[in-house]
Amino acid sequence: MRNDGYHAFPWLTALSDVERRRIESVLRPVHFAAGDRPFRIGAPCEAYIRILDGSVRVQMIGENGREIVLYRIGAGEACILTTACLLSRETYPADAVCDTAVTGIALPSADFFDLLARSEAFRDDVFATFGRRIARLLTLIEETIFRRLNVRLAQLLADRAQHDDQIVVTHRSLAAELGSSREVVSRLLKEFERYGWVRLGRGSIIVTAPEALRTFAQSREL
Repeated sequence: MRNDGYHAFPWLTALSDVERRRIESVLRPVHFAAGDRPFRIGAPCEAYIRILDGSVRVQMIGENGREIVLYRIGAGEACILTTACLLSRETYPADAVCDTAVTGIALPSADFFDLLARSEAFRDDVFATFGRRIARLLTLIEETIFRRLNVRLAQLLADRAQHDDQIVVTHRSLAAELGSSREVVSRLLKEFERYGWVRLGRGSIIVTAPEALRTFAQSREL
């Protein structure tokens, strides 16, 4: 746990030897499989977690059943909802779902508050991480409100295609990512297919013209 702790929590090096050994003794590894839910809406927050490997999406589901992905958490990152719920002592207002297998390190809530009160390095790390995530969340809100859906979809597909031309994804999950409905996203994808930018399959999308998608996205104003 020692090396993983230093990787996830660099502020450990700023603690005294005695305090560092105490914190290392309470840090615990966490493991989740793809599809697992690290937390659910209404659940209490019991630990501050940093992700070592994998990806987790945080999402909300409206009364109409529509999903929206608020943000994702990757290696080296912490969840802003977890931080907010710890600080406010409120339950989770959203769900988390593992996109992949996930490993992380958890700091129990009692030790979180103890360190927050006594360690400047820990406070700086927690609030800097929190601030960065809030800024990214605000960008998402801005794009959802002001940027046209077809532009955001084109950008998302172009970004995903950087890793593999064939994107394994459902229309529903794309809709959740974009805060829209499956029907609207399906209509736009069929439009992109008519343009020759993508080829649609069952449970997958093959991006045939990533540069055309990127050009389309970049040529449209917010």
